[in-house]
Amino acid sequence: MSKLLAQLPASLRDVPPALLFPEIFAQDTRHQGFARGGRDAALKVLAAIKPVTYGRDRSSLEGHVTRLSPYLRHGVLTLAEVRDAALAHAPQTAPSRVWKYVNELSWRDYSVRVYAEVGDLIWQDFGPYKTGLPSSAYAHEFPADIREGETGAACIDAWSRELRETGYLHNRVRMWLASYVVHHRRVWWQAGASWFITHLLDGDPSSNNLGWQWVASTWREYPYLWNRNNLLKYAGDRYCAGCPLADAGCPFDATYAALSARLFGGNEAAPGERGHLNPERLKAVPWEAPPTPEHVPSAVVWVHGTHDHRLGGRSPRCSVSTKVGGPGQIHVPRAFSLPA
Repeated sequence: MSKLLAQLPASLRDVPPALLFPEIFAQDTRHQGFARGGRDAALKVLAAIKPVTYGRDRSSLEGHVTRLSPYLRHGVLTLAEVRDAALAHAPQTAPSRVWKYVNELSWRDYSVRVYAEVGDLIWQDFGPYKTGLPSSAYAHEFPADIREGETGAACIDAWSRELRETGYLHNRVRMWLASYVVHHRRVWWQAGASWFITHLLDGDPSSNNLGWQWVASTWREYPYLWNRNNLLKYAGDRYCAGCPLADAGCPFDATYAALSARLFGGNEAAPGERGHLNPERLKAVPWEAPPTPEHVPSAVVWVHGTHDHRLGGRSPRCSVSTKVGGPGQIHVPRAFSLPA
């Protein structure tokens, strides 16, 4: 079948992976994933993107998101390839109709440049919580009922299951779930970020952690909240229709003013609270385009850890756990792209 399979003993070539690695599969028996690996699969997904439609309906759970993020995260596609593919869809009379999609890619490019600059500080509060509460008010232990999908809130439990079973969440769902964890349950954002990275096929500390900091307000001037009306707007009634809390006890059925009054102690940092990042440091984040990545058409690279996902960037952070000959076409690990 392939050079990779040919390296296995003949007696093992037709054995399902679940039987070859039972201890690994036993840890996550329900995980189905949402994307096939490999360069060929990635190119098929890339060919099907609809960046113009994305610009109109990306916020809806039924919107035309691309789901290219795992391929970008693991270097199967580069950010430049996705950008160029999106621009190829631009109508000649209205090229700006793909700009929203390209702009989202640029934000991911920026997040990994921030990560390359600050390193492990990505796991620390860049600034204080702007909730009127001290950082000590947020529990470090992640709640078991959220992790297992047993909170009683249909939306939260469904998202928990989706994360664990598929390794994917729509970006708006990531924001909703993070907001619930940090603000409704007052849990340290780092605990939630770790939970996400444990399951997300596209998870890495750059986009993931900065997203959690944005929601928490440690990387912007106010916390992110959502309410039931916002949920209905972008998700319809798929969760509320059968939720036991729909008629009484829904924690999201309130105005934003009422939620803020209930959840926060104010709209500024608590006295004496400070962050760990000097804002001046972000001025060192490079803006110029890095070199074009090298393409190795005959190599299969298995990667792990953290990498430089900039647009064709090279990084001493990247690490390789296994490299074998095979049929895949993958970019070398020094030229990874951002998750999306």
